[in-house]
Amino acid sequence: MIKVSVVIPNLNGMEYLNDCLTSLMGQEGAQAQVILVDNGSADESVAFVRERFPQVQLEVFPENRGFCEAVNAGIRLTKTEYVILLNNDTVCDPHFVRELVEGMRSHPDAFSCQAGMRMLSEPDRMDDAGDYYCALGWAFALGKGQAAEKYRRERRIFSACAGAAIYRMSALRQTGLFDPQHFAYLEDLDIGWRARILGYKNYFIPQAIVYHAGSGTSGSRYNAFKVRHSARNSVYVIRKNMPVWQILLNLPMLAAGFAVKTVFFARKGLGGVYVKGLLEGLRMKKSGIAALAFGQPGSAEEGKQTERRAVLLFSGTAAVYVRLQLEMWHNLMRRLCDRG
Repeated sequence: MIKVSVVIPNLNGMEYLNDCLTSLMGQEGAQAQVILVDNGSADESVAFVRERFPQVQLEVFPENRGFCEAVNAGIRLTKTEYVILLNNDTVCDPHFVRELVEGMRSHPDAFSCQAGMRMLSEPDRMDDAGDYYCALGWAFALGKGQAAEKYRRERRIFSACAGAAIYRMSALRQTGLFDPQHFAYLEDLDIGWRARILGYKNYFIPQAIVYHAGSGTSGSRYNAFKVRHSARNSVYVIRKNMPVWQILLNLPMLAAGFAVKTVFFARKGLGGVYVKGLLEGLRMKKSGIAALAFGQPGSAEEGKQTERRAVLLFSGTAAVYVRLQLEMWHNLMRRLCDRG
């Protein structure tokens, strides 16, 4: 019997929790330790879980501390070899957990494996077939809205969408946890990118299927909160993970990419919000090593990990950065064509 931990961040998601948790309890060939971290919900989420799903371990914050702080708290409670991060607005296929674990076992070089995320409203269409990053400074989900039949091949991806992905705990102790400064959006790109720099890989596992409602927390595809945080984090993630030479090499394309996005959001009445987010990203102070430590803040474990990670984090060789750069150029064509 496979044993794995599943961490679910929740903010006012009561309408989704019954279906999500019921689908987890019915997993075949797997025993999941489910940890739900509540971000100060104003609805009855916590009371509902305590009453209907007493086997679920609860961690309750008095206020909304963001996606990163929530999943980090859940990861710190994990005792298993792997941890699955799962959005609250999902319904899992009965073999979802087993297939993700098998994906990790079949790829010993994997930092993470992402499930095939399908649209809950249209189960035969993809919501996310793997996350990619291109030289324009754009992160994008492959296959959104396209026929799921086109995305049945297992493949390497740039990073995994943390809405339905499994992570290797031993690797997380090297990369550090999700950066709390992101709060929400692109935090999964950041941690996947950090893992790539350290030599790990990320994979898309299409046979692990989850159905995703989408915008279960933010409420819509485009809103001021999401646009602002996505914009600032898109700058922040570049400053964190690209050395100076790579930033200079990509600068013309990055400028073009941000200009296109500015025009796009201006047409939706959010241009000012987007530009404000970009400027915030330029001013953000990069998180120190200690901020990403795996151990509980202030613990002896945290101190040891901080010292070890000072050597490991961002220690990729020139060859690693060159491979990542070539991948970003290739992903630009992938983004334009989106043919899988």
